[in-house]
Amino acid sequence: MAEYEAIRYETPAPGVARIVMARPEARNAQDLTMTYEIDAAFARAGRDDAIKCVILAGDDPHFSSGHDLRGKAGKTIHDFEQISHWGAFDAGGAEGRLAREMEIYLGVSKRWRDFPKPTIAAVQGKCIAGGLMLAWVCDLILASDDAQFRDPVIDLGACGVEWFAHPWELGWRKAKELLFTADWFSAEEARQFGMVNQVIPRAELADKAVELAARIATKPAFALKATKLAVNQMQDAAGFQNGMNTVFAWHQLCHAHNMQMFNMAVDPSGLAPSVKGRTDARLEKKG
Repeated sequence: MAEYEAIRYETPAPGVARIVMARPEARNAQDLTMTYEIDAAFARAGRDDAIKCVILAGDDPHFSSGHDLRGKAGKTIHDFEQISHWGAFDAGGAEGRLAREMEIYLGVSKRWRDFPKPTIAAVQGKCIAGGLMLAWVCDLILASDDAQFRDPVIDLGACGVEWFAHPWELGWRKAKELLFTADWFSAEEARQFGMVNQVIPRAELADKAVELAARIATKPAFALKATKLAVNQMQDAAGFQNGMNTVFAWHQLCHAHNMQMFNMAVDPSGLAPSVKGRTDARLEKKG
């Protein structure tokens, strides 16, 4: 729709909204425009009493290649209306980076995870790093049979993406293995870990997601909200949110360490050859 640049907002079935990431030329990498538009789309669906279930999807060929660290058309965080009260986005030292990542990474992940209506991620192709965050905040994940997942952030000198759900989604030992190695894992492996609900032939993924969302949308709205919050609260009681906040601090410590050691937010030894050995201000700010 015209009011969005990086996403589409659709209503493919009664009671169902679908937020579609629409930057296929960038493999649906999540830049600032996309981040704030996804948040606005969730808010739109939340205010619409006719919507009872939301699908998060991405235009082919891939669900999401993660966070777009390049920026877009010179836009900064100041070009958008902030959705938290942190401020201090330009502060020196670790304060500014923590504030920005609290706003656009950890903060939005918490907002979307606690969105009070059921959500379904429909994942095809590659789902990398920040793409995992987009899928993990959803209540259910449907994956195409060719979907592949990976968090390579350790190669950049940090301890995984900011929404550190890995132990909960993968299991403790498998989380360590896949973080230490930054290896790919398949949709079927993800289903075995308990991260993915269903593995579906790619050609059927979109229809199956709408079919499931439409079934959910036949249920009483308040019961759906209460049930989602009940499960989330049980997870939080087991330490989910406390762990997330603690690991976010470790993530920021990794950035601060890299700034001291390499004058950039990431370890250049893990960068592609084309950017090794140079400081990129956009990488320092991570968007």
